[in-house]
Amino acid sequence: MSHQEVILMSDEAVEALIDEVRSHVSIMFKICEAVAMLDMIAAFAHLVTVNNYTQPQLTDTLAIEAGRHPIKEKIMKSKFVPNDVYATQQTRFQIITGCNMSGKSTYIRSVALMTIMAQIGCYVPANYASFPILHQLFARLGMDDNIETNVSTFAAEMKEIAFILRNVDRRSLVLIDELGRGTSTRDGLAIALAIAEALVSSRALVWFATHFKDLATIMSDRAGVQNLHLAVEMEDAHSMTMLYKTAQGVVQEIHYGLTLARVVPFPPGVVEHATLVAQQVERHMLRKKKASETVLKEKRRKLVLNLKEHLVQAHTGVLEGEVLTAWLKELQKEFVNRMTALEAESANAGQESKDEEMTDRSGLSEEERPSTSASRSVISIDSHTSSTDSDSTIRAMSEVSTLRAVSSNER
Repeated sequence: MSHQEVILMSDEAVEALIDEVRSHVSIMFKICEAVAMLDMIAAFAHLVTVNNYTQPQLTDTLAIEAGRHPIKEKIMKSKFVPNDVYATQQTRFQIITGCNMSGKSTYIRSVALMTIMAQIGCYVPANYASFPILHQLFARLGMDDNIETNVSTFAAEMKEIAFILRNVDRRSLVLIDELGRGTSTRDGLAIALAIAEALVSSRALVWFATHFKDLATIMSDRAGVQNLHLAVEMEDAHSMTMLYKTAQGVVQEIHYGLTLARVVPFPPGVVEHATLVAQQVERHMLRKKKASETVLKEKRRKLVLNLKEHLVQAHTGVLEGEVLTAWLKELQKEFVNRMTALEAESANAGQESKDEEMTDRSGLSEEERPSTSASRSVISIDSHTSSTDSDSTIRAMSEVSTLRAVSSNER
């Protein structure tokens, strides 16, 4: 009986304590939040003290100098290779190509981790960093089947991509790694290309790592797209060194897989035969490739939109006087040269189409042939380049503003 009485008395004491504490729950929640915030700030301070981190800035541009993966650099035995990142609306969709184990996944994941760290108030592992305010982060990473729910790799990634496309907007950051590899090469490339077009139209910041070199080639002239690759040093056909460093453009060496396969002890002749087949397929594809009016139109549009972005940056920047004049002249010269090169490419494509039409009765129709309006704009701009004073430069750039208006209408 005494034992039962002790238990009852204990229950009464606990109930009384709960009733007393219940009236102070709101205050206790505030105390817990304050302790948690203090713990987080102390952890941030300790992180900055023991690591070479920098304070990020909040701007409209995502720019990182010598950025590092915060987890990877701690567990690697060798020194982590840092990389630079730069993304604006004219480079919002970045296609990352490269061979296996070159660091594509680590690169795009480090961008996401540093973005999260910056937005929660933490310093980031970089020499300099600035980030825009982002509302959502989407990621499609990994290639795992889900046996329990009867979902294959391809079905799983399609479900996740569908969710991303339904919810993505301008204030989103998207990471996609090896999309379309769970089905046939042709279907995978087609699906990846369609999804890439949709993501470019969303105006979100996207990092798209892929082994589809054709995807990077096709999308390269689309406004807002930038091609990067992880560099590799090839000493000979049997050895290569991963540099883990990003470089501009599409990856050039397309037989990295064959080089890696030579490390595996295949029976004699297997890799050699695969190399021969790859070379034959490559030659066949090169013969079928030709420039199209659609590609040339996208190149012109991308060039004009890049010019617009530079002019807006000049308008809102700190350059003035002679420095601004010299910069505008250099910008004008570069635009004229690149537009002239595009017109020459268009003329060559037209001539090649005529030749093909004479041989196999196929080619561009007369109304599809490249127009010369862009070249007239180039001549109009070029007529001012001989002047040396700032007034002539301003007059020249006023004609460039016409192109800005055109690009604004296109957008």
